[in-house]
Amino acid sequence: MTQSPESTRRVAITGASGLIGSALSASLRGRGDQVIHLVRRDPAAAPAEGVTEVRWDPARQQVDTESLVGVDAVVHLAGAGLGDKRWTEDYKRTIRSSRVDGTSTISNAVAALDPVPRLVSGSAMGIYGHRGDDVLTEESTLGEDFLAGVCQDWEAATRPAEEAGSAVSHLRTGLVLSREGGAMGRLLPLARLGLAGPLGTGDQYWSWITLRDHVRAVQFLLDHPEITGPVNAGGPHPDTQRDVVAALGRQLHRPTVLPAPTIALRLALGEMASDILGSIRMLPAVLQEAGFEFDHPDLESAMAWLGTRTGDTR
Repeated sequence: MTQSPESTRRVAITGASGLIGSALSASLRGRGDQVIHLVRRDPAAAPAEGVTEVRWDPARQQVDTESLVGVDAVVHLAGAGLGDKRWTEDYKRTIRSSRVDGTSTISNAVAALDPVPRLVSGSAMGIYGHRGDDVLTEESTLGEDFLAGVCQDWEAATRPAEEAGSAVSHLRTGLVLSREGGAMGRLLPLARLGLAGPLGTGDQYWSWITLRDHVRAVQFLLDHPEITGPVNAGGPHPDTQRDVVAALGRQLHRPTVLPAPTIALRLALGEMASDILGSIRMLPAVLQEAGFEFDHPDLESAMAWLGTRTGDTR
């Protein structure tokens, strides 16, 4: 089980309104931590219970660092959604700038604080590129496509914090399973209609993790600042996309046999279709070696959780 913190911590979060950030914020507050949301607007006079809001502006490279003095850790999750829009050249620039510029802003802010806090900075499994059946750990070579390049620049943007002495982890997140959003939030309505068949061949590996386990993994890293560098945030048993939708179909008692044609996906999604049709078989070696235990290590337990929970990540 995840180790409990020895004392209450002050944790700042960017992207706290997103799927992962909101669940993490609620979970941290539930265990007694003080939580600060970094927001782009003016801070609310009366934010959610147990939350303090602090202003940041990544476009202008500005952070209200005076309000962050004394924080124990910063969790950086903000960035334009990879699946929110078709990957036009303009949106690809938005993806890159939102991650690299935002991370650079946070990294410089962390470096300016005294004492320097822990930094858990988001990244993605796309850093490895599409590798077929290759088993990938944190020591594997990196990819060369667009998303892999973005992820490498994204991680490199934490260098100022590292040079200032911050314990920095790069959280290489896989496919997050949740009823509340993300890829599974989009698949569930189709699955209920019996339309969530294989995408393309269905043989590509999806490195997935439930939202609950992802939040627990972030908390584990906050409790273990000695873990630095890349950390794969995916479950211990990556499955093929065909197996993922088949398990979902069994949970919902719906068929999942009709494949989505590859050409239709490319027409609908553009370059992003390559990311969905690609195969990344990523293992969480660092987490497991450090003693982290998954609540949902296999598809059956994950799908049972999706079928009975409403997004509770505690």
